[in-house]
Amino acid sequence: MHGVPDAHGIPDSERLARIFLTRVLEPGDERAGQWIRDYGTEETARRLRGAGARLPGVTDRRWAGLLARAGRADPGQDRAAARNAGVRFLCPGDPEWPLQLDDLEDARPIGLWVRGRPALRLWALRSVAVVGARACTPYGAHMAATLAAGLAEHGWVVVSGGAYGIDGAAHRGALGATGATIAVLACGVDRPYPPGHTGLITRIAEQGLVIGELPPGDHPTPSRFLVRNRVIAALTRGTVVVEAAHRSGSLVTARAAQRLGRLTMGVPGPATSGLSGGVHELLRDESVLVTDAADVIEHVGDIGELAPDRRGPVLPRDLLEPAARRVLAALPGRGAAAAADIAREAGTTEDDAVGRLYELRSLGFVERHDDGWKLTRQAIDSVRQDHRQC
Repeated sequence: MHGVPDAHGIPDSERLARIFLTRVLEPGDERAGQWIRDYGTEETARRLRGAGARLPGVTDRRWAGLLARAGRADPGQDRAAARNAGVRFLCPGDPEWPLQLDDLEDARPIGLWVRGRPALRLWALRSVAVVGARACTPYGAHMAATLAAGLAEHGWVVVSGGAYGIDGAAHRGALGATGATIAVLACGVDRPYPPGHTGLITRIAEQGLVIGELPPGDHPTPSRFLVRNRVIAALTRGTVVVEAAHRSGSLVTARAAQRLGRLTMGVPGPATSGLSGGVHELLRDESVLVTDAADVIEHVGDIGELAPDRRGPVLPRDLLEPAARRVLAALPGRGAAAAADIAREAGTTEDDAVGRLYELRSLGFVERHDDGWKLTRQAIDSVRQDHRQC
């Protein structure tokens, strides 16, 4: 019977009403949140089906659109499709519901569709968001993956949005460390997006969790990506931004975290890179500078989880991959060198050396000079130090 509570004490009619509302209402709609708070979930659903008085604070055009959506919604079919895809639906009040999402107040999710075996509430208690630019640099991808792997190795859950760039690097870093990761999608969790990350998101669902507010089969839109970010911010203890331009969507996540009283952190990048601008803006404001997982854990972890003492400053050169450092060290202190000579000195192929040189150029270490490559002025001291240590 619809009114009989399930094993978690929630009436089936309440759960079905929330499933219905995820099909009709957009995520993060605060007006809809007020309706649910004032009238209850089932009464809100009943009115949207055309029974009873119109809900307040909505224009004629929007009301007509909501009624049209409601007419096409079939919560029973959505629940059956979810079960067939191995997806469960969580309501506020479920034992697995993360209570920190209640901090979103009227923008709180109506419910969450969850794919994966672990208990979301337990995982969210010790989680950190790692977000950043989609079109990231090799430096950014390396930092995100390394940081996520370090967090995972220390028992922290890495949360991100499943997108290209920093998100994907963070998920892969956690998975590569055989750790825990959660992808928060802006579409149905049975419909991986972007399509190029189908394999990655499938692997996350097998080893971790894939969650979202939208029902099975629903598609992403630009606005849904932005409102999804509030869930990432609310779910976690803190948000780390790794590379972001001044108008990056990842800054929306950081600002939402700040409004919720969560810690925001940023990984510094080269001043010559436009993808460092948004992060550096955060660091000038209320965010904390971090360079590795130990730094993050010191700020979001329990008392006593301190980062180790540093013997010296972390330089941009130290954050390069070993292969890139070898190519950088192979350049002469003065003048230019051909790619073939650099490759021979670094012990690699010419094609690999050229790829590393373009990476180093994007980070401000080297520049093209006629048919050769030379160090930039600010890189010379750094490379001389490497030569002395060899």
